[in-house]
Amino acid sequence: MIDVARPFGERTGAVRFKEPPNGPQLRVEYMPREHATRPGAWKKMHAGEVDIDEALVERLLAAQFPHLAGLPISAVKSTGTVNAIYRLGDSLCTRLPRVAAWAQGVENEMTWLPKLAPSLSLRVPEPVARGRPARGYPFPWAIFRWIDGLPYRDDLVHDERQAARDLAQFVTELRRIELGGAPPGGRKPLRELDAVTRAAIESSRGVIDAAAAAAAWTSALEAPAWDGTPVWIHSDLLRPNLLVDRGRLCAVIDFGGVGAGDPAADVIAAWSVFGPDGRAMLPDALDVDDGTWSRARGYALHQAVLVIPYYAETNPGFVALAKRTVEEVLAGTE
Repeated sequence: MIDVARPFGERTGAVRFKEPPNGPQLRVEYMPREHATRPGAWKKMHAGEVDIDEALVERLLAAQFPHLAGLPISAVKSTGTVNAIYRLGDSLCTRLPRVAAWAQGVENEMTWLPKLAPSLSLRVPEPVARGRPARGYPFPWAIFRWIDGLPYRDDLVHDERQAARDLAQFVTELRRIELGGAPPGGRKPLRELDAVTRAAIESSRGVIDAAAAAAAWTSALEAPAWDGTPVWIHSDLLRPNLLVDRGRLCAVIDFGGVGAGDPAADVIAAWSVFGPDGRAMLPDALDVDDGTWSRARGYALHQAVLVIPYYAETNPGFVALAKRTVEEVLAGTE
């Protein structure tokens, strides 16, 4: 078992980055343990996170979609950090942003998913209805069709190489779609992320091989800066956002960060999702040059090491996935 709290000493809370790992800025603050959870609600992971529970969902449905108010409501437990998700009956689910910084993600999904879906071979979320702030909930929210499947795990996939080919086809299809006013997507250039990444590596000491991670990060900074043409990117191809059904990759979810940017953003799956067999398929399948591969490796490492200290106490499952990504980055020298 990984002692994810060990780097933070014996304090009764956790050292936290002020913004989540995919937020615009990162500063360290202390989050007391007593603010991390509320009985009957989701465990809170972020400063400023609103209260969300089944009673809130019931109130929102009754006020805005009364024809759905009688459906059974059940929380969908996952390692997700952006939205609280509740299943409605058998065929629908709601997504409610946890913090203000991510409220725009639901709007992005409602706007762009209907335009992207027809060009994609894997299933993506299908918006059904747009909810308004009300009943004590301050953000827009949404209802989607439910997609059967489980988050990507090695034991669920019959053939990792086939899964890599399927995801590469999806990424290629996404890149080929005309941008047509797409919002900017992706992360800042690696060099602009240097200070916060090194701080996170140091904060993760004891959970990961910090010296090796720092060396890998230094190597990634040598990659040429991206100066190409933007393409559509999902920007968050992690295991929790890929669904598997009957041994095959069947869907890609969580398009809140979708936009136009550096294609390296979606190559992070080489380390965040796959092991050596799947990773070996991606350079040719995605026509990845050395610079893009190196940038993607840097982004995968950056995101993973930020997750480890930020979610050390509130989301250990997500931390375990991030630790796995770091280990794949350190092992993957190709």
